[in-house]
Amino acid sequence: QVQLVESGGGLVQAGGSLRLSCTASGRIGSNYVMGWFRQAPGKEREFVAAISWSVGNTYYTDSVKGRFAISKDNAKNMVYLQMNSLNPEDTADYYCAARIGVARYSGTDYSFWGRGTQVTVSS
Repeated sequence: QVQLVESGGGLVQAGGSLRLSCTASGRIGSNYVMGWFRQAPGKEREFVAAISWSVGNTYYTDSVKGRFAISKDNAKNMVYLQMNSLNPEDTADYYCAARIGVARYSGTDYSFWGRGTQVTVSS
């Protein structure tokens, strides 16, 4: 069983940066993919980024390419999401998720979830 805990959310002005962290407990195998999703008020949950635990291949949704960067620290069982050039449209609850297998872009394909951390970007 894998438990995920997010941290690092908060209030930031447009143009600013935040780094989200996801602490994973339990065994994260080499065949895992770690992902970040977000859900804005009144909107559906959407994929943000993912990274393969072993090789480190990264995947991003188009709206965050060039602004966000996902990374990992295998030794610490940590996944990060560096968010730069934030804009009000990035305001959402951000969730860390994990799945076994290849990277997927649908939240329904992920088996393990954190409780989320809130990010608010003011204009």
